[in-house]
Amino acid sequence: MKCVDDFRLKLGDKELVPIITGGMGVDISTAALALEAARLGGIGHISDAMVPTVTDRRFNTKYVKDKLKQYKFNVENSDKSVVQFNLGLLEEATKLHVGHTMDAKRGDGMVFINCMEKLTMNAPKDTLRVRMRAAMDAGIDGITLAAGLHLGSFALIEDHPRFRDVKLGIIVSSLRALQLFLKKSARTNRLPDYIVIEGPLAGGHLGFGLDWAQYDLATIVAEIRDWLVEQKLDIPLVPAGGIFTGTDATNFLEMGAAAVQVATRFTVTRECGLPENVQQEYFKASEDEIEVNQISPTGYPMRMLKSSPAIGDIIRPNCEAYGYLLDASGNCQYIDAYNREHAAHPGERRVRIWDKTCLCTHMRNFDCWTCGHYTYRLKDTTHRNADGSYQILSAEHVFHDYQFSKDNRIALPEGSDTV
Repeated sequence: MKCVDDFRLKLGDKELVPIITGGMGVDISTAALALEAARLGGIGHISDAMVPTVTDRRFNTKYVKDKLKQYKFNVENSDKSVVQFNLGLLEEATKLHVGHTMDAKRGDGMVFINCMEKLTMNAPKDTLRVRMRAAMDAGIDGITLAAGLHLGSFALIEDHPRFRDVKLGIIVSSLRALQLFLKKSARTNRLPDYIVIEGPLAGGHLGFGLDWAQYDLATIVAEIRDWLVEQKLDIPLVPAGGIFTGTDATNFLEMGAAAVQVATRFTVTRECGLPENVQQEYFKASEDEIEVNQISPTGYPMRMLKSSPAIGDIIRPNCEAYGYLLDASGNCQYIDAYNREHAAHPGERRVRIWDKTCLCTHMRNFDCWTCGHYTYRLKDTTHRNADGSYQILSAEHVFHDYQFSKDNRIALPEGSDTV
């Protein structure tokens, strides 16, 4: 019986352990988590979601405070079209985050950054160009294009000196999405170095509708694999979403995948950015406490815990401080929902908004509690302490469990104060 360690991911001249940790924003996939994956010979993702906020937290910068000060005059105005990011400061923040991470990298693995197209920031093309190019300038090993079709993303960086050096990948959830991307980016004469195929059991935003349960990751992987063979295209495939054990991963590797991308089990590690009180909520969750809803202002369905503080909150839009989801015209679905509910309840100060959430604020405060479908199984991966809490794991333990486990076994950590 094989295990993940019997396989290797080949990217250019690199041979890697075929385990990639997913890019969970905002600062849930921390540099520390990505660096552990790289040290152990795999690939770790950081995320550039709300990177000025991340650098404020990590390096005591004042990007958010200064942006709020600049646009404070507009806080009460429902028109947010004036709120813009200073692209020079955005570049500076990205280089700071990526540069510090790359300087700390050890081992034979790699560190990639996850770049969301839907992080529109009131100037979609300009901000995405700056985010990708700054990451390349700062030495990132690879860029994974996420949350969108990214039909024009390669063109934004094709004149960069590292365009053919940096590993570039795309996340898709269907063959059709991949075909659209390849057709549009063909002009750059540059194929993606890898394709992440994200299935319906993934955490956070999904590339499916509310009919997600009708789809199956293995079926989608096989369809894309067979089409690539027909087209005589040799691009490594990386399944993601619902891969909970090393055996799950091995099954995909045996069907032709080059690696797997995993995230849920790393959310409850010490290196993850989630506060421990939130990690305990993940451990405690039951299957019926996990839902796919449509409260994200991105327009994508989102999987999260029903008890998330972000659901039904009353928070005022914080676009002047954040504004990461403002579209090219300065609009956001949460602003529309907020204004609608307050107009419908004049004079009431605490009006709950149930159909949308201020994703920027809640992701920044770790209140969104997005999660993978199998989050309810996390309690089976560790020990329960005498006080009723669950033992937090190390990223190395989880990585090695994926790498070496067989027969659907999950290795428990060494316990101390356990019951």
